[in-house]
Amino acid sequence: MDFNMKKLASDAGIFFTRAVQFTEEKFGQAEKTELDAHFENLLARADSTKNWTEKILRQTEVLLQPNPSARVEEFLYEKLDRKVPSRVTNGELLAQYMSEAANELGPETPYGKTLIKVGETEKRLGAAERDFIHSASINFLTPLRNFLEGDWRTISKERRILQNRRLDLDACKARLKKAKAAEAKAALWSDEVDKAEQELRVAQTEFDRQAEVTRLLLEGISSTHVNHLRCLQEFVESQATYYAQCYRHMLDLQKQLGRFPGTFVGNTEPASSPLSAASLATAAATIPVVPTVAGMPPTETALSLDDVAPPASGTRKARVLYDYEAADSNELALLADELITVYSLPGMDPDWLIGERGNRKGKVPVTYLELLS
Repeated sequence: MDFNMKKLASDAGIFFTRAVQFTEEKFGQAEKTELDAHFENLLARADSTKNWTEKILRQTEVLLQPNPSARVEEFLYEKLDRKVPSRVTNGELLAQYMSEAANELGPETPYGKTLIKVGETEKRLGAAERDFIHSASINFLTPLRNFLEGDWRTISKERRILQNRRLDLDACKARLKKAKAAEAKAALWSDEVDKAEQELRVAQTEFDRQAEVTRLLLEGISSTHVNHLRCLQEFVESQATYYAQCYRHMLDLQKQLGRFPGTFVGNTEPASSPLSAASLATAAATIPVVPTVAGMPPTETALSLDDVAPPASGTRKARVLYDYEAADSNELALLADELITVYSLPGMDPDWLIGERGNRKGKVPVTYLELLS
């Protein structure tokens, strides 16, 4: 009991001495031991690393999970050391709604078929998003959290100890200075000087030892940067894989929709109005038509594409909206943003036109084009 009381009294005395030293330093009434420039640079770099790691971590969490309520829920599960329940992605939920809508509105109608196809693609996009979030969480977010909750806490703890050792050292310097000043007035204070010098030597040793420990931890920030660099590269690879999967899924969907009768992809250019069934018919009607060859039925297959020439009444220019891969030799492959010449043949499906580029010609889907006036 007496030992505990003495220890408490000693701790209280040390705390009071440090508080006095700290306060006097703030008011410029006491000297302060300064750290060397290299040490100060290490401290600044460590603080900068911690601050930017926190910002990058928070914003990456927002990128992967925009819903703040879901982020709070995941945080609580993590703190409780429980597995986060599987959550349906927005793409998967959209796919579910489209599938249900198609079943109710008619899965055999053009609209219903398109809803099913788009829903299947959205489901694949949702699965790809889920894989990306999982990969990014494991390979990028977890290492950042481990640094903040592990290495950085250790660094902060040792820095606080170093600060206390520095206050003790400066307090000993102040006591020795006062003892020497008193010694000059009376020889009775010689013992106080010896005691103050002994306390200073002990304080200096403890400060130097703690400074070395803290320095080694701060220099370890370089290793942290190397580790975070590797994690960042893995994050970029995961993101690139995710976007590549999305691109492939959407490209496949565009090709499927291009072959659906009555199905089309709207033009995303703000200057162009969305296409509709009526506008498609109107657009096809304004395309110059090649006259029917005498003696031949007015059908699409009645004319050989090699024998067809542009109509004398003129043609129209069109800009290609998306890449298109020709399904057979009668179709013309397209590249996004190129300009081609288009016109219609008698009896052609209104969803298709004849396109010409240089000395090549073939059928092209209207939905892949922006007709220019």
